[in-house]
Amino acid sequence: MLPPLQLGEVLRGRYKISSYVGHGGMGSIYQAEDLRLEGRLCAIKEVQNDAALPPDTQQQARDQFYREASILARLDHPNLPKVSDFFSSGDRDYLVMDFVPGKDLRAMVAEARQAGQFLAEAEVLGWANQLADALEYLHRQDSPIVHRDIKPSNLKVTPSGLLKLVDFGLVKQLAADERTVTIIQGVGTAYYTPLEQYGGDTGHTDVRTDIYSFGATLYHLLTNEPPTEAKTRFLRADAQRPVRAINPAVSASTEQAVAWAMALHPDDRPPDVPTLRAALQSATGNGLRVRAEGESFVVQPTIRLPNLASRTDRYLAFAAAGLFLVALLLTLFPIPLR
Repeated sequence: MLPPLQLGEVLRGRYKISSYVGHGGMGSIYQAEDLRLEGRLCAIKEVQNDAALPPDTQQQARDQFYREASILARLDHPNLPKVSDFFSSGDRDYLVMDFVPGKDLRAMVAEARQAGQFLAEAEVLGWANQLADALEYLHRQDSPIVHRDIKPSNLKVTPSGLLKLVDFGLVKQLAADERTVTIIQGVGTAYYTPLEQYGGDTGHTDVRTDIYSFGATLYHLLTNEPPTEAKTRFLRADAQRPVRAINPAVSASTEQAVAWAMALHPDDRPPDVPTLRAALQSATGNGLRVRAEGESFVVQPTIRLPNLASRTDRYLAFAAAGLFLVALLLTLFPIPLR
């Protein structure tokens, strides 16, 4: 393990390290000043190559880093930090991105819990809508890009209220057969990771992997509690408490949409982000809701029944009327006994 970068150290004659931010999926993260563009702050993500690996393997990892970094540098979306540069120095690779000010959602959940409160459902769904925008953009690239590490700590809200999906340490570009390798080995954080991702690059992950993590993140934001790990839920179906059992203020439609997104098998989840978005928007009055059918969920229009009687009461009334009609016919036209 190489020593950390020093404050004041300048990389590539341009990026002056100003503070240590933390550790992410790609390695250490620093804040830096851009000496060429006065006043611009950057996030520098450092990847250290494992010197214990064979030289060929190290070169493959570095080539992979450059392929993935070049993909990220082409992305341009308001809910994603812009990658502006990438380079290597010695045994370290660096990715330069816009620095995103503000708090991450993990910190905001912690503050709400400490205060004995929950984040407002409307606010959480507003963030969910922005996250859906970012994921739709990633998933509809010519070769779809799967983030694979969605969680509250990777979602930051700027002072203006703009949500940013950060830390692309486990990003995966899907090839034609929906399989490829990842820039850094890893499976993400257990609370937000679906079962199929535990296979690493031998597992079959696709856009539905992000949908599971999306749902797991919403579960945490709405309940102040991280979700139960998928491996535990696989062994014990009732291991995870429903959202409304923890926070009764959450609407039933949002609870059902989150449960749908967190289905253990990918085929039981929403097939894409627009479908999940439609289910989540039911709580904001768009006329859609999620309904259970056996072990799956479907999105369907909300049916508003008249208030005169319930559907069950109407069925009973129809049955009684039918029996009355039969009795009347038998009275008027008795069946002769033989």
